[in-house]
Amino acid sequence: MLVQKFGGTSVGSPERMKSVSSLITRGDYSGNIVVLSAMSGTTNTLVEICKYLQGGNPDGACEVIGYLEMKYAAHVEALYSTDKYKQAAKAVLSDIFNELRSITKAVFTPKEEKIILSKGELMSTNMVTFYLMEQGVNVCLLDALSFMRIDMNGEPDLWYISQRIGEVLASAPKADLYITQGFICRNAVGEVDNLKRGGSDYTASLLGAAMKADEIQIWTDIDGMHNNDPRYVENTGCVPHLYFEEASELAYFGAKILHPTCIQPAKFTNVPVRLLNTMDPEAPGTVIDNVKDHGTIKAVAAKDNITAIKITSGRMLLAYGFLRKVFEIFESHQTSIDMISTSEVCVSMSIDDTTYLPQIENDLRKYGTVQVDRNMCIICVVGDMDWENKGFEGRVMDAFKDIPVRMVCYGGSSYNISFLIRQEDKQKALVSLQKSLF
Repeated sequence: MLVQKFGGTSVGSPERMKSVSSLITRGDYSGNIVVLSAMSGTTNTLVEICKYLQGGNPDGACEVIGYLEMKYAAHVEALYSTDKYKQAAKAVLSDIFNELRSITKAVFTPKEEKIILSKGELMSTNMVTFYLMEQGVNVCLLDALSFMRIDMNGEPDLWYISQRIGEVLASAPKADLYITQGFICRNAVGEVDNLKRGGSDYTASLLGAAMKADEIQIWTDIDGMHNNDPRYVENTGCVPHLYFEEASELAYFGAKILHPTCIQPAKFTNVPVRLLNTMDPEAPGTVIDNVKDHGTIKAVAAKDNITAIKITSGRMLLAYGFLRKVFEIFESHQTSIDMISTSEVCVSMSIDDTTYLPQIENDLRKYGTVQVDRNMCIICVVGDMDWENKGFEGRVMDAFKDIPVRMVCYGGSSYNISFLIRQEDKQKALVSLQKSLF
């Protein structure tokens, strides 16, 4: 049994919905569960509706709802070839848009906002389900709100999900294929909520873990986990296999295909995740699992728009508590740190969120001299970087022999070594790493 996830662009038009329907019904699809996102652009429009309501302008919200309804009406006309399923889809969509209009007349709270944001996935899954029915597929739509739940801390309740999905499937009509919504869930008190981090990918991972699936497939329009960015480096290729920790490093440091959090349930239950490309469905993609490839460098990722901050202070020498004070400054301004490097009298850090940079600089000056370098880039080399492995550091460092390096970070993880360089040197660094490593 497979759990397959398709994102918003994969179901972003009637033509794409038809294409996805062909993908999920090829071969033996018996018992598979398909997780769908909202049609691309829909969630942004729902957010716009919420902003009008937050601003006390229900008329503006209703106008946007009307535009969205007309857009979906055109999609229905293009998607179905029979009146039966056109009318069925129109009836469901009409109920959803009427509910959206009714919310504009009520007091707007975060509860109503979550309800509004859930409608995109409900619309896309109903439309695809009706299309599959029209094609003669024995398909059943499962309501994610009946089995996806987060706890009081906002974290998924995997035990509850595992119990409920079994009960829901047992009570549902027997089908060859099951469709459900990504992203949306209920919270600990039963209100409509969402999974936030990872969205629909997270739903697929949680379902795959709960069902002990043979494989979780994340389908995307992005062409796999590349070992470099094809806009900067020629002859890049898809990485065939990654260890879970390696995938997390790549995701954090620049690979846009997968949120690090969303693969954790799959990792803990030992269910492999496969990344696939809807534009090239025959390609094998990238498999992520708990199998290590010892002594192998897998890929390179780059993260742009980084700012480096260095604080120098003689008070650091033989002192304790200094780093705590520095970190508390970043915590107080809700700014996370990417890289860190320390010496006896200096500490260097990198951040990608500069919203509170002026305040951070002012607070840091209480403890020492502050230097800020903007327009930096993190280059992350991922693979089996265990410190007992010999030779890989030399190969990686040799690639930077003609490139100024602001920081090097190694040892915090056994799966990456990171370099902070000027953004203008990014392409040169990537090309050099390609030649040296691959």
